[in-house]
Amino acid sequence: MRLLIGDFVVLMILLSWSSAAPAQISAAAIDGLFSKFVSSRDPACAVLVIKDARPVFQKGYGVADLRTLQKIGPETNFRLASLTKQFTATAAMLLVHDGKLHYEDRLTDVFRDFPAYGKAITIRQLLNHTSGLVDYEDIMAKQYAGISDDKIPQIRDAGVLDLLKQQTGTKFTPGTRWEYSNSGYVVLAMVVEKRSGMSFGDFLRRRIFAVLGMTGTIAYEKGRNEVARRAYGHTRTADGWSETDQSSTSATLGDGGVYTSLDDLEKWDRALAGHTLLSAKEMEPALTPANGAPLQQSDGSVAPLYGFGWFLNPYRGHRRYAHYGETVGFRSAIQRFPDDRLTVIVLSNRAEVDASVLAEGVVDLYFPKRQPIVR
Repeated sequence: MRLLIGDFVVLMILLSWSSAAPAQISAAAIDGLFSKFVSSRDPACAVLVIKDARPVFQKGYGVADLRTLQKIGPETNFRLASLTKQFTATAAMLLVHDGKLHYEDRLTDVFRDFPAYGKAITIRQLLNHTSGLVDYEDIMAKQYAGISDDKIPQIRDAGVLDLLKQQTGTKFTPGTRWEYSNSGYVVLAMVVEKRSGMSFGDFLRRRIFAVLGMTGTIAYEKGRNEVARRAYGHTRTADGWSETDQSSTSATLGDGGVYTSLDDLEKWDRALAGHTLLSAKEMEPALTPANGAPLQQSDGSVAPLYGFGWFLNPYRGHRRYAHYGETVGFRSAIQRFPDDRLTVIVLSNRAEVDASVLAEGVVDLYFPKRQPIVR
């Protein structure tokens, strides 16, 4: 059928209208997605939606601590778990900016006593999970086989580095495959310490948190600092709620030790959008997939697209930078859509919550499915 120019223009306008995000989403629509968290006596979550550079929805549900029944609010600080990796990556990138570190530096360049297998591992590979380092949690599982987690002493970043120095090789040739690596990000924290001359937590505070006004955000170290307005992690059991706030691996910093709030994450998102810490050019490596294309994982499946501290797989045709976090008693997710100027963040202090699914549920309100056009 012949399509006239006028018809084509009308068709394009209709297509645009049918697929465009709505100008405004009601608070009630977002509230509806979190209706199961309305109890004032249960741990729950906090939700932040940023659209066009301003918070349009910010709300806490449930309580931060079952002992005090303190309500969750935008100032409540949650353990981020793996969302911490974006701060660890930024710390390493700031050292590259300073000229104190290079992406192609080898582990043996930083740690002279690291075993020979470290000669094949670069800083870039640590950042994008292609190093092949053995998972320190697997090493600990063998070391403490048959011992309950509450009897295992907490390991810190330096302890993880020592465990890796006792290994004789990697799981695969560095750079040839992709495998999510908590070990790699713990090592990056130690790299930051080595090359900056200050503790990892102090570097984050001075170079990131203080600069951005994230006054409530810390890398938590028991006995050295305290988390203000702290949410405690919980797990639902047959008898109710059990506080599950710490495990044997909860003291490491580089892979998951940061606590923060919605208030401070709004500042973080603003800094990312405005390139406050690093220029757009300097951010390019963080937002470029490992090796520039999908790699295989160790099990042969196709790996997700990953840069430095960010998953890069698009969502429903929209460019997306995202991450999730899971640790005992906590779940978290951040979804950033730079082209749409939309960010959704969900932080939770209960273990059964799927924060990524909840965040995507909010995103779906802004990205309605294209409706068929009847002519």
